[in-house]
Amino acid sequence: MSIPGLMIIGESINDSVPSTHALFEENNIDGIVALARSQAEKGAAYIDVNVGPRTPAFMADVVKRIQKHVLLPLSIDTPDPEIAAAGLEAYDSERAEKREPILNSISEARVEMFDLYARQPFIPILLITEGMDASGEVIMSRTAEQNLATAESLVSLARSRIDGIANDQIILDPGIMPIGSDSKGDLRRLMRAMALIHEDNDLAGINMSVGLSNFTTMLPSKRADGSPLKAPLESAFLTMSMPMGLNTIIGSVNRKYSLLPDDHPAMQCLRDVLKLEGVDAVMRVMMYFT
Repeated sequence: MSIPGLMIIGESINDSVPSTHALFEENNIDGIVALARSQAEKGAAYIDVNVGPRTPAFMADVVKRIQKHVLLPLSIDTPDPEIAAAGLEAYDSERAEKREPILNSISEARVEMFDLYARQPFIPILLITEGMDASGEVIMSRTAEQNLATAESLVSLARSRIDGIANDQIILDPGIMPIGSDSKGDLRRLMRAMALIHEDNDLAGINMSVGLSNFTTMLPSKRADGSPLKAPLESAFLTMSMPMGLNTIIGSVNRKYSLLPDDHPAMQCLRDVLKLEGVDAVMRVMMYFT
């Protein structure tokens, strides 16, 4: 069941997925194309393409082969500017019903990736979990306020480098961490960061996205009683975050996301985690799945 207003970028073609990694290692591009087609048939709006540390030529070949069989737009997913350039240059918007690709992800350490827009227009995903200090060193954003500051900085850079880009053509990624090991209050940081962005008039109408499967990574797929575990926790997160502007996820088309009632146990679990500190937050998640 789909959630109105939520766009899913199909996550399966990513080198970090063991089965996909094996397909890449075997040069089984037909298998990669099959993954793209399956995700398209199951409702993905975009297909993510992350080939890992392979060559730009490999990325270009994968993009071309997918587009021969799938008419959805693609999300070119790489921190490497050369691989990104190859993917964008290979991309044929005519094969995607004239829709632009997404480029994931640009950070303050990789602002030169904005210049690729001249070769192929794209929708940028801006990573706001890291910034640059005065000496040019990359630093992680540890607070919601730092996330907001990085968002404002990167959006300003996007406007200066891409003429006429509007907020609704930009996606911000405020970062999501595994809930099962959240002893540092990262969920609290994330929720506050989204709230601050949603309330910022200069960022009105901007899109927000997270890699949702990261939220439940390393957790078992089922609770002790055999009921699903990951989808309810992810759905609880969506239920809480979509009113604050989250409208896009890199996620699984096989998972049944839904908006949950306020009294659902997964909702109560996340509310408790937001209130707890350190190991108590981790223990609360353990209590939920045991």
